[in-house]
Amino acid sequence: MQDRDLSVRMGRSCSLLVAALAIAACSAGSSGSGAGDNNTGGTSAGGSSQGGAPGTGGVPSEGGTTGQFVDGPGGGTPGNNCNPEGPDFDQDGFTIEAGDCNDCDPNVNPGAIEVIGAPPDGDGGAGGAGEYIPADEDCDGTADNVAGPCDDALALEGTLPMDAARAIELCKVAESETDWGVVSANYTRANGTPTSANAQFGILESFGTNVPPRAGARVIAMSSGTARLPGQAGACTYQSCTINGPGTPPSGFPQAVPGCDVAGNINDDIALDLTLRAPTNATGYKFAFKFTSFEYPEWVCSDYNDQFIALVNPPPAQSQNGNISFDSQGNPVSVNIAFFDVCAGCAAGTNELAGTGFDTGFGSGGDAGGTTWLQTQAPIEGGSTFSIRFAIWDTADSNLDSTTVIDAFEWIADGGTVDVGTTPAPPQ
Repeated sequence: MQDRDLSVRMGRSCSLLVAALAIAACSAGSSGSGAGDNNTGGTSAGGSSQGGAPGTGGVPSEGGTTGQFVDGPGGGTPGNNCNPEGPDFDQDGFTIEAGDCNDCDPNVNPGAIEVIGAPPDGDGGAGGAGEYIPADEDCDGTADNVAGPCDDALALEGTLPMDAARAIELCKVAESETDWGVVSANYTRANGTPTSANAQFGILESFGTNVPPRAGARVIAMSSGTARLPGQAGACTYQSCTINGPGTPPSGFPQAVPGCDVAGNINDDIALDLTLRAPTNATGYKFAFKFTSFEYPEWVCSDYNDQFIALVNPPPAQSQNGNISFDSQGNPVSVNIAFFDVCAGCAAGTNELAGTGFDTGFGSGGDAGGTTWLQTQAPIEGGSTFSIRFAIWDTADSNLDSTTVIDAFEWIADGGTVDVGTTPAPPQ
């Protein structure tokens, strides 16, 4: 394994081999925005409800939810000549006595999430027929009362793990075994060992000058160095800062990239470990993230490439060792991912590095690069409980840090099929 003495590294230029690898990474990043580098799948388009069960069908809105384009009553009002008989007629786990306001529709009950769709167009609806009828999917007595973000007053330090969950729009806490939301939130090491809050976590109002949140007013940043911007308390003043020291990787990681070496040891690993219960009408979930690293360009395709994973348990069928964030070639999130578009000479340029510290090496100079906003999605069974562990680490040594920012977690409740996949996030 090559030694990375930073005092020597800063004074020399890249070798021809490393430069070639860097150019290849930029080329891969540029093509990462195209269909060839994107996983297929995603939510289906729903469709209109033509006399079917109330509260189903509709056209997904931009938030991944669905409206109620129906010919008859929808949401909490049984229609279509449905006369529920016996306890829990729709078999959704809730009886009328337990608060089910539409025992003819399994997507309507106190364990569901409220969803809103776009109003129909002049021809009767974009993909739907008839009038848009607001619905009360969660049976709280008010239709279309979707809760807003909850992160506008969170502190940088993010001392409480639940604040980190709120920063990515996971606001609701599950209050019973039939309630959806956050069951638990913990700061851990990459292998799940509990740890406490430190400067490797940070709740930021933006990631530098040009990267605002995708939703709400904050993002959660996780770093193998410090999750701070230049000038913030506790910010690193160099490309490398060590806090947690040596760690133990999860089984199957660090993951090798075809044609590249990979070391087996990790350092300065940190994770946000969330246990969630899905709404009964959810079929999946999605979140946005950005990865940025000082490894680029000199250490592309080397033993040292830091990695970010989203480790899910139980693991979805299409995951890799439980990880759901990877490109269409199966490459984990690192400087080798196909979506590496933010760098000098790359598709997105360096605009998104401004003010992050990665643009100046926190005052020490040096190169860096990253991804634009990406979006990962995965399927889930409505009402089920699962965990997702967002983890990042330095591979092989503690030099040249990497940071991931995460935001905009959403439940997908449009009734469509959801596949595991990571693609560029849609423009806002």
